[in-house]
Amino acid sequence: MTAEIIYKGNLRTEAKHLRSGNTMITDAPVDNRGKGESFSPTDMVATALASCILTIMGIKAEDMGEDISGAVASAKKVMASNPRRIAEIEVIVTMPARSYSDRTKKILEKAAHGCPVKRSLHPDMKETLTINWQAPVS
Repeated sequence: MTAEIIYKGNLRTEAKHLRSGNTMITDAPVDNRGKGESFSPTDMVATALASCILTIMGIKAEDMGEDISGAVASAKKVMASNPRRIAEIEVIVTMPARSYSDRTKKILEKAAHGCPVKRSLHPDMKETLTINWQAPVS
């Protein structure tokens, strides 16, 4: 098992990562009768996608002797109804201001598109990934 999740009532869960013991709370979103005081389960899907993209890019960067520390990803989900589901996730990655070769950029972008979370999501869900490469500081 990876996690144990307890329903706390009031549309809130507490998830415990069994290996580390770390915990996190989820709340239903305000547009679905929740408090919105924490990540919703669908927020976590969008967050998982962005985290996975950065992680896979980091693995590939390490393999090439590159450093992407300081890269930032932001995730936005768009909900649909009938049935209620995630219709789209937009991820914007902003890379730190370093001198990456065009080859390195291409390899890291390809790695980002191959993240396991992305491969696990339904093909009807729209995914938009934008990578912004910051110019190196002189």
